[in-house]
Amino acid sequence: MSNAIVTEAQVASFEKDGVVLIKGVFKDWVKTLRKGIDNNMQSPGPFGKNYTKEGAGGQFFGDYCNWQRIDEYREFLFKSPAAQVCAELVQSNTVRIFHEHVLVKEPGTTQKTPWHHDQPYYCVNGSQLCSLWIPLDNVAQTVCPEFITGSHKWGKLFLPTKFSGVQYERKGEPLSVMPDIDTARDNYDIVSWELEPGDCIAFHYLTVHGAPENLSGERRRAFSARLMGDDAVYAERGGEISPPFPGLEKRLKAGMAMEAEEFPVVYG
Repeated sequence: MSNAIVTEAQVASFEKDGVVLIKGVFKDWVKTLRKGIDNNMQSPGPFGKNYTKEGAGGQFFGDYCNWQRIDEYREFLFKSPAAQVCAELVQSNTVRIFHEHVLVKEPGTTQKTPWHHDQPYYCVNGSQLCSLWIPLDNVAQTVCPEFITGSHKWGKLFLPTKFSGVQYERKGEPLSVMPDIDTARDNYDIVSWELEPGDCIAFHYLTVHGAPENLSGERRRAFSARLMGDDAVYAERGGEISPPFPGLEKRLKAGMAMEAEEFPVVYG
């Protein structure tokens, strides 16, 4: 593709490792997304949370599913190169929005993000699934999320855990317990990077990842675009999902394409 954004090497890395760094691809969108996050934090949506535990330092804020009410998020999802980046990485003819997710760790935040992968939280299955994690501040490698290369091919779904540490309750779906990765880090190929605003870490929904505390002197604001390609289908999880999409289960059944008003096509 003559106007491709992603290189063949990056596509190969995404397929092999389940994660790839793309430098500077969203640098022209940093100001827009910062403004959106400012608006979001001043007026959180119904799913907005302060994950900071009582007595802990800093602040860990998260929110999702606000693109329909926050103009800057909507503009980014519909007009930025995000959908094309996803399409090229997962080699899909079309791309739909699943949702956006904002995570902010203020300086001095002592709370870690537990090791997990996203797909078991979600009501979607497929191989052409991609998250774009976009930092809006300088991120030292000591603060950057960490990813286990190749973990998207482990052939396992791990029991979701809330960022508060509480495990979800699920019925009927075979789920494994996440291993204690931090006590055996040498057994895994763990990658992270030093990042600049507008860089992008693209990863598959099945790629295992976590994030350290933010003991730096800089904010760590990040915008994530969760996107879906051609083979994305509705999944019934047998319990709580995150994000919840109330009423979706009445319109879609397991194995059906994710064709619903909540998930508009933004590419193809």
